[in-house]
Amino acid sequence: MLTTLFLAALLSTGTPDKDRPNLKTPYEQGNGNQTATYDEAINWYQQLDEAYDEVKMIPFGSTDAGRPLHLVVVSTGKDFEPASIRQKNKRILLIQNGIHPGEPEGIDATMMLARDYLQNKKLRKQLDNVVLVIIPVYNIGGALNRNSHTRTNQNGPEEYGFRGNARNLDLNRDYIKTDSRNAQTFHQIFREWDPDVFMDNHTSNGADYQHVMTLIATQHNKLHPSLAKYLNGKMAPTLYEGMKQDKFPMVPYMNHAGDTPDEGIIGFMESPRYATGYTALYHTIGFVPETHMLKPFNQRVQATYKLMENMIETVHRDADEIGKLRQQAKQQTLTQKQFPLNWQLDTSKVAQIPFLGYEAKYKPSDVSGLERLYYDHKSPYSKKINYYNEFTPTVTVEKPVAYIIPQAWREVIERLKLNNVQLQQLQQDTTLTLDTYYIADYKTGQRPYEGHYLHYDVQVQTRRMPRQFFKGDYVVYLNQEANRFLVEVLEPQAVDSYFNWNFFDSILMQKEYFSSYVFEDLAAEYLEQKPKLRQQLEERKKQDPEFAKSARAQLDFIYKNSPHYEYTHQMYPVGRLMQDVKLPL
Repeated sequence: MLTTLFLAALLSTGTPDKDRPNLKTPYEQGNGNQTATYDEAINWYQQLDEAYDEVKMIPFGSTDAGRPLHLVVVSTGKDFEPASIRQKNKRILLIQNGIHPGEPEGIDATMMLARDYLQNKKLRKQLDNVVLVIIPVYNIGGALNRNSHTRTNQNGPEEYGFRGNARNLDLNRDYIKTDSRNAQTFHQIFREWDPDVFMDNHTSNGADYQHVMTLIATQHNKLHPSLAKYLNGKMAPTLYEGMKQDKFPMVPYMNHAGDTPDEGIIGFMESPRYATGYTALYHTIGFVPETHMLKPFNQRVQATYKLMENMIETVHRDADEIGKLRQQAKQQTLTQKQFPLNWQLDTSKVAQIPFLGYEAKYKPSDVSGLERLYYDHKSPYSKKINYYNEFTPTVTVEKPVAYIIPQAWREVIERLKLNNVQLQQLQQDTTLTLDTYYIADYKTGQRPYEGHYLHYDVQVQTRRMPRQFFKGDYVVYLNQEANRFLVEVLEPQAVDSYFNWNFFDSILMQKEYFSSYVFEDLAAEYLEQKPKLRQQLEERKKQDPEFAKSARAQLDFIYKNSPHYEYTHQMYPVGRLMQDVKLPL
């Protein structure tokens, strides 16, 4: 049965031409608690493509499930070339659905939205300067793995997909590391279409409250200042007011400062492993709508529809402003010298936001007999809560003129190419004096995370030294749109750097060692030649009793301060060229 909201919307659009197919979606033909399967969604968009010249469905690339990732473009100007669309000063809104197919309301809402904007003259007018680019289902493997139980905390629909993809990867942790074919294809889509605004539809987990919709916006501290000012001062307030008028009052995503929302919420600091953290690297304003898991599925679909409707209206209204601000951000990034890498919350800066909640209470558990949390729907409330949404950089680096990457690191090079990074190759063997990092310290997770043992808290030492590079090694100048992306992935201190995602782990293992009985004589001879090193050894023995008792540790100390120790151990292979010198390119 259709909800009143959508029935009214459909009646206002008029009936499609009689020679066009029935474009009711599987959701509309169901009982309000059913979501389209992957095949139903793709077949429906094929019908939409056949019915309208303004729609083009493109099988764009591969996925881990062995099926293509489709892109649906809704362009009332019938122009489906991204470069041409940008030349006409139109804004591109990329809407992605089904990254977590157990959170499927975006799949159904976007199908109806695309149709309604073609059939309703008033809505269609908003597409004069806006082109919709839709990924119907991103996680195809997860969408094919349907069940009724894995979203334990969720109220419907009757069946849905699974969070993990065909390789059991969470694709919303895969944007930087790009282990999946899905992410590889997404990078090609994203860099080719260069969307101005990005939406990735989700369902929340967490606390219980009255709101149907919560929202993650790109963390404003990570956006270019002019884009951040627009997002905070104009775009976000418009969306919040629009949703309030549409009877879906919205709040930021419930990322709790404590056990319950009463203790305040913290803005989500999305690193580039996440969708909107990745898109921010290219000055795309990103949003992750998160409907509330316990609300009926039809309400969640309605709220997602209305937010996308408000988004299109806002992008249509501010199309010129958004375009100018993004172009300004891109131009300034070409010459930007300092780049922040890691961030921490500034708890001294707090705002108050209106919140519709339920009182959090405790009672004995029927399972354990211990106290358990519950939210009392008989005690709703409306009050203001603390919202912490200011972050400050903890690590900032000066960008080099160029990075020099030995060709041996092909997995890194492949990922740079997927991001349309401009690469050049040395045409002859060359010795360059440049800055090289040595990994001084780092920590590593004790359990695998998305197929990796993540490093963190990386400390580096910089040495200026001559290094031999070879014909075919890569030179990456930082005078391009991808500057911020390059710094985030190639500076090992960055939270989602390629180093932290284990692409350079082989440098961390020492390859050559010594036999103590052989090195004893060499070590004694070396200490005779280096009295300062002998002094350092004696001081170390005084300071560290365990070291003083270990002959092997003392030999190792001498070894690591001698020419015998391999200089490549813990040497980060990507060089930082700090002066603009002529290279054989």
